Amino acid sequence: MIDIQSIPSPCYVLEERLLRRNLELIKRVKERAGVEIILALKAFALWKTFPVVREYISCATASSVHEARLVFEEMGSRAHACSPAYTEKDIAGLLQYSSHITFNSVRQFNQMYHLVKADGNRVSCGLRINPEYSVVKTALYDPCMTGSRLGVTSDMLRNSLPEGIEGLHFHALCESSSYDLANMLEAVEKRFGHFLPYVKWLNMGGGHLMTHEDYDADHLIALLVSFRAKYPNLQIILEPGSAFVWRTGFLLTTVVDIVDNRGIRTAIIDASFTCHMPDCLEMPYRPTIRDAMEPAPDKPAYRIGGCSCLSGDYMGDWSFKSPLKTGDRLIFEDMIHYTIVKTTMFNGIPHPSIAVWTAADELKILRTFSYEDYRDRMD
Repeated sequence: MIDIQSIPSPCYVLEERLLRRNLELIKRVKERAGVEIILALKAFALWKTFPVVREYISCATASSVHEARLVFEEMGSRAHACSPAYTEKDIAGLLQYSSHITFNSVRQFNQMYHLVKADGNRVSCGLRINPEYSVVKTALYDPCMTGSRLGVTSDMLRNSLPEGIEGLHFHALCESSSYDLANMLEAVEKRFGHFLPYVKWLNMGGGHLMTHEDYDADHLIALLVSFRAKYPNLQIILEPGSAFVWRTGFLLTTVVDIVDNRGIRTAIIDASFTCHMPDCLEMPYRPTIRDAMEPAPDKPAYRIGGCSCLSGDYMGDWSFKSPLKTGDRLIFEDMIHYTIVKTTMFNGIPHPSIAVWTAADELKILRTFSYEDYRDRMD
């Protein structure tokens, strides 16, 4: 049982039992489908938890040299690297830490492949493809939107792949279902199917929210088994991020003031949406607050405001069983994926602490942040 009062505010708290629950499902899918599932660090890079993650999966994907180095040094494996563009300095770093490098364009591959060859071709090279099929409703997160800078379209390749390309990689889903993946694979086969018998691997990217309570994991397994049977030459790779830590923890905050403007009451907390919960504003979506409810005429209602100076740093509205007061603690659910990795220190606002509630029912503080953390970023 989590002792909320023992947690400093504000604080991200990862619950180890819930993390292991997700990892067990991911491992089951991996083993039954005969595929490789790796962690996308762009969603979750809390490396002090990697010893737990390594009990279930062995590798991760990286979008930069820093992420690839983190995988290599803290996870103990070589990364699968994928980025919209690389410099020669990037490639030199990635060659140290990666097993696979996916290129976003034929031009970049042709420009950089001599470095891979000079390294002895130890790294397997792939090409990101754009299936030109959209299932993502929010344009900000849609890699297949018209004019997208991400991936090579089929007309750019025609009937041949550059010499040295061993795999294809598509990343075109976002918190999607196995049925979305089935439709996406049809689009991939329609445009790129003639290449599939001749490459070694196919990376199906991320966006597979297999740990969501409504996700049909058995359908995913059957789909992947069928696809592997059709293309026995292919190593199939999936690299979800959110699925690993979906609903595995929360952000604890405290109400520091309540302001009233023409009947709109705003409870201002010691955290910020723009600094600490950016996807709420970017996606956008309204997060769940523990013990709060939809606005009800017979219950006190509040807009929740962040503590930055950005006018739009707020979300609303929620009703509560009783009026809020300063010092009350508010818990924002499901605040582990795409939060800690995307936070800022805008306004010099202190970063929330980071903690794990262990399987032994103990609070383990992983990191607290100080003035020096802010100052040194500006050095």
